[in-house]
Amino acid sequence: MLRLLASGCVRALGAGGGARGLPTTGLCDPWRSLSSQASDLPFNQPPSSEFVARSVGVCSMMRLPVQTSPEGLDAAFVGVPLDIGTSNRPGARFGPRRIREESVMIRRVNPSTGALPFQSLMVADLGDVNVNLYNLQDSCRLIRGAYEKIVAAGCIPLTLGGDHTITYPILQAVAKKHGPVGLVHVDAHMDTADKALGEKLYHGTPFRRCMDEGLLDCKRVVQIGIRGSSVTVDPYRYSRSQGFRVVLAEDCWMKSLVPLMGEVRQQLGGKPMYISFDIDGLDPAYAPGTGTPEIAGLTPSQALEIIRGCQGLNVVGCDLVEVSPLYDPSGNTALLAANLLFEMLCALPKVKTV
Repeated sequence: MLRLLASGCVRALGAGGGARGLPTTGLCDPWRSLSSQASDLPFNQPPSSEFVARSVGVCSMMRLPVQTSPEGLDAAFVGVPLDIGTSNRPGARFGPRRIREESVMIRRVNPSTGALPFQSLMVADLGDVNVNLYNLQDSCRLIRGAYEKIVAAGCIPLTLGGDHTITYPILQAVAKKHGPVGLVHVDAHMDTADKALGEKLYHGTPFRRCMDEGLLDCKRVVQIGIRGSSVTVDPYRYSRSQGFRVVLAEDCWMKSLVPLMGEVRQQLGGKPMYISFDIDGLDPAYAPGTGTPEIAGLTPSQALEIIRGCQGLNVVGCDLVEVSPLYDPSGNTALLAANLLFEMLCALPKVKTV
């Protein structure tokens, strides 16, 4: 059985659910309020604020139905509330919950790209992986096991983190099905350290561990937004020695990243690839709610250019990590994260555009 805990206080789907997973019972059911609209649609649809107040319903990503199994889904949002791999400010365990809260503003269609994700894919919220907050190794085991089931079901996971350690076990599961994958990694940091305080597993090492196990197609790895002070003169040596393309934040200042993503698209080709987006890739002026902020980062518009530049690629999974709501009471960091996850959904294969 998939070891996931449903978000909020109910498990909305299961035995007795309606056609294609739409729930048909319950005293307070926002999907029923869509009346005849729901019965005419073959896929799950976020409730429209024209019919259902945004404050109504269980707290799920975009107010989508919550279910405990990936069966029958093309894509799913999954929370991994883990932050015991954090090296500086904790709090990313609360990221998934706050991202879901802020996602209430997101609507069904992306008019900028023409993407119609909810008319193309069956999407739901699978709740949270049941991590072990007292044991990082065991948490990685639990994450890997949960994602193996998700990927085996043909469901593309879109992950709400959680610190960046979680990408390692997720990629273990993804590579088990797809083989070594390409990677678009947006971050202020390389996350290719070998160890710290004698430990080889924390949020600064996930891509080093992935390389150790052959999970990445190293000629198809791009790291964007890298910056900040370092303990060595050449902190990029390991990544470049492995064949990664490293794009420093200063090389992105004051320019559109559309040309860069044109080059990235050619580099990645049509083989399976994964998007891993650390929110600290953005400047802390836009995303202060994170554990290891670095000045002079990317802008939200550049983030959109990167994700939209992946549209049409063979995206087999995505994550948005390191949102720590404690350091941004306004909720703007989580709001930004929710929108970036929506953009990732819109960039998935088989999403129709108009």
